[in-house]
Amino acid sequence: MSYITYLLAIAMSFSMCSAKPSDKISKNSKVETEEKTDKPPVYKDGETSSVFASGCFWCVEAIFESVEGVSEAVSGYAGGSAKTANYSDVSAGRTEHAEAVEVFYNPEIVSYETLLKVFFGSQDPTTLNQQGPDRGTQYRSTIFYNNEAEKIAAEKYIAQLTEDEVFDAPITTTIEPLVKFYDAEEYHQDYEERNPNQPYVRGVSVPRLNRFKAKYPELLKKGKH
Repeated sequence: MSYITYLLAIAMSFSMCSAKPSDKISKNSKVETEEKTDKPPVYKDGETSSVFASGCFWCVEAIFESVEGVSEAVSGYAGGSAKTANYSDVSAGRTEHAEAVEVFYNPEIVSYETLLKVFFGSQDPTTLNQQGPDRGTQYRSTIFYNNEAEKIAAEKYIAQLTEDEVFDAPITTTIEPLVKFYDAEEYHQDYEERNPNQPYVRGVSVPRLNRFKAKYPELLKKGKH
């Protein structure tokens, strides 16, 4: 391997969501290898939840958590089975999962349609199985619907975006029924906030979040501008 090729390989490893986590958490650390538990979701009064996928869940989680009316976004996996719902298999593209987030929100403060606005306004939904530097079906743009009402709302929203020619290419976002959402390993939760100096976070996650904030300041929580 030439020296230039070596440097490019190193740079790419820092620019992908599937790259090794920050030095604070190594692949051999206890927190990464601890057994996952299937915890039931915890809802605050009046809350519900919806699941979205649009690339690396570190990025998507931070974006939704900046929105007024959203109490929490949990990183996880959707679209596959429990047996392979783990970072090692999913990030390598060996499963049918997408890296996804479960968004807990109060519909009296933020509507599902507004969450769709956040979803489409914070990504490029025209790049099939790709978001930024991350490629593979695990990074696909997907709306995982809980019920018929969410499915219809998603279909109408996509139809309107298409009619208005908001994007220069066809939208490739899939609409899939939510069979089960699996929480990701604990070290992935609030990853961007807890690892601000991680190369991928600095180079991809934070810029993506800042672009969203600049685009939709009216949707942000106080102190998130």
